This record gives sequence, C-alpha cells and structure tokens, in this order.
Amino acid sequence: MFAITADQIDSRHRPDHAEAALTLLTRIGRDRLALPADRTAGDEVQSLTSDPAVALELVLELARTGLWSVGIGIGDVRTPLPAATRAATGEALVAAREAVEAAKRRPWRVAVGGDSLRPRAATIQAMLELLLQLRERRSPEGWELYDLVESGLTQAEAAERLGITPQAASKRAIAAGVRLDATARDGIVELLALADGADAAPTRKTEEDA
Repeated sequence: MFAITADQIDSRHRPDHAEAALTLLTRIGRDRLALPADRTAGDEVQSLTSDPAVALELVLELARTGLWSVGIGIGDVRTPLPAATRAATGEALVAAREAVEAAKRRPWRVAVGGDSLRPRAATIQAMLELLLQLRERRSPEGWELYDLVESGLTQAEAAERLGITPQAASKRAIAAGVRLDATARDGIVELLALADGADAAPTRKTEEDA
C-alpha cells in the first residue's frame, strides 16, 4: 500500500490550502483510493492507494502546486481499514510520516520511505528529483501542451487546439520534455510497484504523434 502525506509549506504565513488539496487528491484518485483523502492535522492531508501509478500522480500534482512537502510511504496498512484515512495505522503510514519530514530537507520537497523500499530508495529518490527538476524548468507554454497531451489528445490535436503548427508543437514538446516525462513516470511506477510487490502498468499509453 502507498500512503501519501503532505504538509503545507510555511502554513503559519499562508492561507489554508488543505481543502483545495483534498479536492485535488479526490479528483485524481477517484475510486482508486483505499479511503477518502483526509485532513489528518490542521495543515496536513493524507491519502491511501494500492495503485503505484495513482500514488505517483498524487505526489507529482501536489508537488506541482509548490505548496506542500510530500512524503510517500510504502508498506502494510492494518486491516480491516477504518472509516477514515486519519485513523489508519501500519508501516506505510509510519513511513509516510518519516518521508514528509525528510521532504522538508529536500530541494524539491518530496521524499520516499518504507522498509520494503530501502534497496531501491536511492534510485527512486533520484528519479523523482530528476523528474521534478525537469518539471520545474518547464515553461507555462510547455505545461499547456503537456496538459493537453495528458488529457488524451495527440500532439497534432494539441497543436490545433493551441493554434500552432505541428512543427511548433513538436519543438515545444521537446523543450518541455513531454515524452521524457512520461518515460520517467513509467520507470518510477515500475520501481514503486516492485517495492510494494505489485505489478506495474504504464502511467499512460504511448502513441506516435500524427
């Protein structure tokens, strides 16, 4: 199981963003969350999922906001599950708590943890930080193209939606690392699945651009 714990950065001097984060987690996780996303403390949110692709997407989308330190914990969760995430216990929750504290000392505010993850922890952390560095350098125009492609459009369809030529979209995609992003996510998901003893599926289908 994967536990994602996020602690708001500089919460004493910023508005409370927990409700917006819960909405984000619910939208992404949908029926793939083990329990509804929950506020576990005043400025902290948490979610549980058995799907490594969902776990990674939750982490990346929280990180994208720039508002959260995010920890992902891998391990067992005590069953039967309680009615609320904040009442859940187990290795994954402990690991997520340790990871979110470690995330506060990381450059991109994301960290992974868990006893079952240790042989791969350094590799997953490095891949995550490389991906986050790529995303940090992405321009607003690059994000615009990325979001359209992630919504299911081909690159050619995204170009038409944006009112640019396919050639311009191709250059923008290269600069934004759109394909590299997808490849990196697939690799991270596979490592997370191996750490949890699950089968990995690609984060999305790869299709040739028209």
